[in-house]
Amino acid sequence: MASDLERTQTFYRDVLGWTYSESQPEYGGYCNALVDGDVVAGLSPTMEGMEDAPHVWSVYLATDDIAAHAAKAGNAGATQLLETMEVGPFGSMGMWADPTGAVFGMWQANEHTGFTRVEEPGAVAWCDVMTADPAAAREFYAAVFGYEYQDIGDDSMPYALFTVPGGDRPAGGIGGPAPDAGDAQPSWSVAFQVEDVDAAAERVRRSGGSISSEPSDFEYGRMTVAAGPDGEVFVLMTPAETM
Repeated sequence: MASDLERTQTFYRDVLGWTYSESQPEYGGYCNALVDGDVVAGLSPTMEGMEDAPHVWSVYLATDDIAAHAAKAGNAGATQLLETMEVGPFGSMGMWADPTGAVFGMWQANEHTGFTRVEEPGAVAWCDVMTADPAAAREFYAAVFGYEYQDIGDDSMPYALFTVPGGDRPAGGIGGPAPDAGDAQPSWSVAFQVEDVDAAAERVRRSGGSISSEPSDFEYGRMTVAAGPDGEVFVLMTPAETM
């Protein structure tokens, strides 16, 4: 949710090359962000009465039965933050905090199936949750969604890749904060792919955003941590195979 939708649209157009669908007043001004006409994300103005809500990129996990998964989430210790609701003909949604405090949504698709491009410039490349209790988070998402894990972390920074049931490769990760992260809140985060992380970081700065972690190489590519006009944090990355 953007405090100034036009400003936010301009920022991500400059940084990621997004175009947008028409804002829909009947759905709170929501619009889709597009790459070559395909959906990659969603934005809306801040809803009335939610001016104090944090400005973040929210991750929605797909479900084919939101009522059943909501029951599982409650039984596994989640706190429901937004009651499940139908969003016209598009689908049904709800919001929860997992037992460690990380907030996520669920989306049961009807006409709107979520983002349709991944792992290409301008699209989502990766999603993960970082929390002070990654073991509890792993137990929760396994119980609710059936995640299976491949541990790739170490004692200084636990991290495991997760695969969804029937998946043929990892879909994201669950880990603990880096030792220098301070009092970082548990959260899901999203990484958008770009052709050149360093150039994208400069576009962020020129467009009114900020960089909190300078571009650097890691095992799977090159990345930087950025923030948009409302302070919403996101990652920009270039996978190793495209560098």
